[in-house]
Order: sequence, then structure tokens, then C-alpha cells
Amino acid sequence: MAVKHVLLAKFKEEVSPEAVDDLIKGYANLVSLITPMKAFHWGRDVSIENLHQGFTHVFESTFDGVEGIAEYIAHPAHVEFANKFLPALEKVIVIDYAPTAVN
Repeated sequence: MAVKHVLLAKFKEEVSPEAVDDLIKGYANLVSLITPMKAFHWGRDVSIENLHQGFTHVFESTFDGVEGIAEYIAHPAHVEFANKFLPALEKVIVIDYAPTAVN
């Protein structure tokens, strides 16, 4: 069963666009380092509804199951990256979910 790991982020004002780009590249690189992480996508908010509550970026990772997310979170490469990424954020929300089709 596929599980999605979604992170909504707002970077701190003092974090430069170049630093944000470097952090995004570091996040994307985790796919090549952590086996249970099957895919990674990201994007900036483009909504016209103005309901983003200040969040500007979305990061979505795909795993085979919740066990894969647990392995990812404990992996040394993730821990090292999180220690750089999280301090750059003003606010963050993380949600894990199993996509469900409507029948």
C-alpha cells in the first residue's frame, strides 16, 4: 500500500532564495540515499484562493507503506538533512496518508 508523506513549509524571511534552492536539492537527493523513499515531488503555492495560511512550498514523498516512512525518518541521511532543513522553516505541517480511490 502506497503512503504519501506531505510537508507544507514556509521558509524564514532571512533564508535566501539560493539557500532555499540548495535545501530543495538536498531534499530531492534523499530519494537516491534512502531505499524506502520511492518518489519525491515539490512545488510552490500557485493558488488564487489565498487560503495558504502563509505556507509557500509543498514537498511530497511516496513510500511503500508506513514502515518505509519510519525507516526514512530514522535514516542517518534524513536526520542530517532535517537538522539543516527544519531550522530554515518558520512553520511546517507534516501529514502522512494512504491515497484512497473513490468508487
